[in-house]
Amino acid sequence: MLPLKEKDKPIIQMLLSAGCCARCILRFCCVSVQAAYRQPQQETLKELQAFIVDSENGKVQDPAAQDSSVENKSHDAAQSESQEEPPSKRIKLEPSGTSTQPEEHEESRACVVCFGILQDLCGKIQAVKIAEAVKAQNYEFDTLMMSVSLPAQLSVREHSCWLHVKMKIREKGLALDKNDVIQVKEAFKWIMQSLVGKELGGISVVTKSTFEVGLEFSHPETDSDCHFLAKACPDCFTCTKNKPSVFTRIAVIKALEKISDAKFLNLYPCPPTQPTSCCISQNVHCLHVSVFIAGRYNKFCRSLPQTPWVIDGERRMESSVEELIAVPILSAFRADGFNFSSSGREDVDVRTLGNGRPFAMELLNPHRSRLSKVEMKQLQETINESSEKIRVRDLQIVTREAMCRMKEGEEEKTKSYTALVWTQRPIEREDITFIDDIKDLTLDQKTPLRVLHRRALAIRQRVIHSMNTRFLDSHHFYLGLKTQAGTYIKEFVHGDFGRTTPNLCWLLKTDTDILELDVESVDVDWPPVIPE
Repeated sequence: MLPLKEKDKPIIQMLLSAGCCARCILRFCCVSVQAAYRQPQQETLKELQAFIVDSENGKVQDPAAQDSSVENKSHDAAQSESQEEPPSKRIKLEPSGTSTQPEEHEESRACVVCFGILQDLCGKIQAVKIAEAVKAQNYEFDTLMMSVSLPAQLSVREHSCWLHVKMKIREKGLALDKNDVIQVKEAFKWIMQSLVGKELGGISVVTKSTFEVGLEFSHPETDSDCHFLAKACPDCFTCTKNKPSVFTRIAVIKALEKISDAKFLNLYPCPPTQPTSCCISQNVHCLHVSVFIAGRYNKFCRSLPQTPWVIDGERRMESSVEELIAVPILSAFRADGFNFSSSGREDVDVRTLGNGRPFAMELLNPHRSRLSKVEMKQLQETINESSEKIRVRDLQIVTREAMCRMKEGEEEKTKSYTALVWTQRPIEREDITFIDDIKDLTLDQKTPLRVLHRRALAIRQRVIHSMNTRFLDSHHFYLGLKTQAGTYIKEFVHGDFGRTTPNLCWLLKTDTDILELDVESVDVDWPPVIPE
């Protein structure tokens, strides 16, 4: 039996007459017992009608205190007294008997508030359709959560019905808070969650999960219901590039909170008009939260960019570090896309040696979210066997929070390099030994000309912690450097037309240039090393 109270009677009467469905009536009566929404709507409607009849004849009692004999007497009394009522009223209120056709007619009409979402779009048939749509997309998951997107005009109609009820109960000296009304989304989930879970083989449908099944409803017939709000509250509606309509649910709710009751009632019918059609259920959308992959990579090629190199819409090189790593990973996790990031980046002609450069990938909407350690090892081998230009190590799944460690201390971490340097003036071994004694040399580096098109003009201070030299011949030597992250090594060597000071040209009193550059180490203790 429905957990209704005497004070609910006028609300039920008004909403039945207004064209609300049985479950929406329960919502406005603030019924929070989930089982009440799960029972067939036709049964709920009969109970509501019986409750009104009993109430009309003064027979309402606490359901827990009623025994079977009292119920029978109340029922008989209701039937006998209802015969004295006018025929029009009897059609609306009779719970059973000969007047079945009007009752079926009311059931067949779309609810004035929910547009049939809690009627025909809420049950086992719909649960089967949702489950089949989820299965077809071939996700791997242990639990799921349901999200529901409703037409914005539903909020307008609910507000109209609320004002309709509010005026009546105020006349009777009753109090009811709008915030206590159960939301359509909540009632829908109470009904559908267990049904969908059952159709998916007993999967738990919970309030928070990494896998989300989204349901979207639209009702084209009443799209114009919100338009009056744009004139009444124009500051609540602004055009945005990514949204096809200004009448978003959030904007409509904001306007409804702002508009006065009197103004609303003057601009919109109360209660709302009866719709001639139900909501349209759109495609079922599935979305898995991102999975994060981390590792380190080496780059052995001097003609491979870190990311795809595209200039004026034209691709300059056939591949990149990012793509060589990402393609096998995307395939393994069956993800829709990815975001790639790394601890700094090297130029296309720079190799990354040593223990490699830390990188991380965010996999977008992965259909598979877990790989075992063995499978991750196999995936790493697949990447390494796909190309001789790169090599990956320490490949692993990490958390979103752990990814932040890669960027922590960006300015404080150090990097080591080896550069092959050319000098214009012939040199001897002794001419470069003094460089080995230089410690913590502070540079002022104006944004290099080669990156000025994509970076703001600024002067950045960077520190070269130490250097060492290895003489090669009269015009060439190797320069080893340990520097603060973000130091432009090429510009330190050739000076960049004086934009980096001091520079190697200034130190050696001759023009110098860099012929080759290798990253020897990136001193970030992340991700954790995986033993071979």
